Amino acid sequence: MKTRLLRFSSLILITVTIGFLLHSVFFVNYMVDGKSMEPSLDDGNMLMVNRLAYNLQDAKRFDVVVFHANEDEDYVKRIIGLPGDEIEYRNERLYINNEPVEEPFLKNKIKDITETYTEDFKLEEKTGKQEVPPNAVFVMGDNRPDSFDSRAIGFIDKKQIVGKVNRQWTDSEKTYNIWQTAIFPLLSLLK
Repeated sequence: MKTRLLRFSSLILITVTIGFLLHSVFFVNYMVDGKSMEPSLDDGNMLMVNRLAYNLQDAKRFDVVVFHANEDEDYVKRIIGLPGDEIEYRNERLYINNEPVEEPFLKNKIKDITETYTEDFKLEEKTGKQEVPPNAVFVMGDNRPDSFDSRAIGFIDKKQIVGKVNRQWTDSEKTYNIWQTAIFPLLSLLK
């Protein structure tokens, strides 16, 4: 019995240590605060953010990222423009380098809206630059009428990016996922 208890205690300690290391080094959790990313992310969703994603690959258009907006706040937004891109919105349509680009994550939202969802603009009108500078990105929230993003705060330096959002959970999924991924496997070892 003591051997079994010792093995179980060791297993818990190893699991907690590995989990702590993975969490603190590779991933960080954030909670969505606000409606700027609806319908993709809802207020209160938990996010798992991969801190190392952009050490291994370049950022891609439409990645959802968390970044330091200022010393006190981190924002979650979607990358719309990459370095060298010229950006324009015209009649609810995104144009990158004068080519129309589909935004599949907005299709269901836009079809239900009768008023303007994304106001027309050119990058230069919002930022004073004709194209996204090197080592920067242009980000927007999916809830275009209610998002404080690069249209107001300008470009985001790549150094400001905390990481790429890899996974999201709703409130009801959070508890279930903790039990499914951590507690149930440990309990099964007691048999």
